[in-house]
Amino acid sequence: MAGQLRVELLRDELAGREAKEILRWALDTFGEEVALACSFSAEDIVLVDMLAGLTPSARVFAIDTGRLHEATYEAMERVRERYGIPIEVYFPETAAVERLERDDGFYSFRRSLEDRHACCQIRKVEPLERALAGLRAWITGLRREQSITRTQLDVVERDAAHRGIIKLNPLADWSGEQVWEYVRRHRVPYNRLHDEGYPSIGCEPCTRAVRPGEHPRAGRWWWESPEHKECGLHVAGVASAASPAAQGEDAGDG
Repeated sequence: MAGQLRVELLRDELAGREAKEILRWALDTFGEEVALACSFSAEDIVLVDMLAGLTPSARVFAIDTGRLHEATYEAMERVRERYGIPIEVYFPETAAVERLERDDGFYSFRRSLEDRHACCQIRKVEPLERALAGLRAWITGLRREQSITRTQLDVVERDAAHRGIIKLNPLADWSGEQVWEYVRRHRVPYNRLHDEGYPSIGCEPCTRAVRPGEHPRAGRWWWESPEHKECGLHVAGVASAASPAAQGEDAGDG
C-alpha cells in the first residue's frame, strides 16, 4: 500500500534516476493505481510521451475548468490522437460554478486573493480530489525552477492533502532548456501558445503572455505577488520526510 511506503526510502531509491526510469518504477509499483495529471504544458506532454513509450495503458487525467484557452483544447486533441491514450477529463461541479457566477460574477477572482482561491477551489481543487480518488500515486510535471513556490520540490513526496498518497515529480530537477530539447528531439506536440509568449498556461482569463526578460510565471495571475501564484493543487498538505504522514502513518483527507 502507498501508505506503507516511506518517502525518505523512496527518495534514496529514486535518487539519480532518469525521469523515464521513475515512470517505469511508478508503473511497476502502482499499476493502474497511478495516473499523470496533465494540464498540457510542455512538461506534462513530455511525460505523456515517456509513458506512451512504456505502456499503451497509461492513465492520464485532465481538469477542464471550463475557462481554458482554445489552444489548450487543440493540444489535448493532438495528444489524444498522437498517443492513442484516453484522457480522463474531470469538470467542476455544475451547481458550484452556477452559484459562483450568479453570486460573484464572472471575474470575481480578480477582486482579491481569497476570491481567486475560491474560484480555483471550485474549478480545480475539487475536481482534482475526484480524479485522485482510488489512486495510490499521481505524477506531475512540476519543476523546481518554475517558481519560488516550488524551489523545495522533491522527486517523490507524500501528499498529505490527498490521503497521504505518493506524489511523483520526475522532472523536478529539469531545466526549461531540457524540456524543450526533449520536445524538439522527439517531435512532441505542444500548445501553440508557447510560441506566442506563454511559457506557463492556465485558464484563459488568468494567463497572459510575458514580456522579454520576465519570469516564466509572470503571466499567471499577473495581478498577484509571486509567492501567491499557486492554485491549491500543489500547495496544501505536502508532507516532509520527517512528518508522520511521510513516515508511513495514516494521513488525513486534508
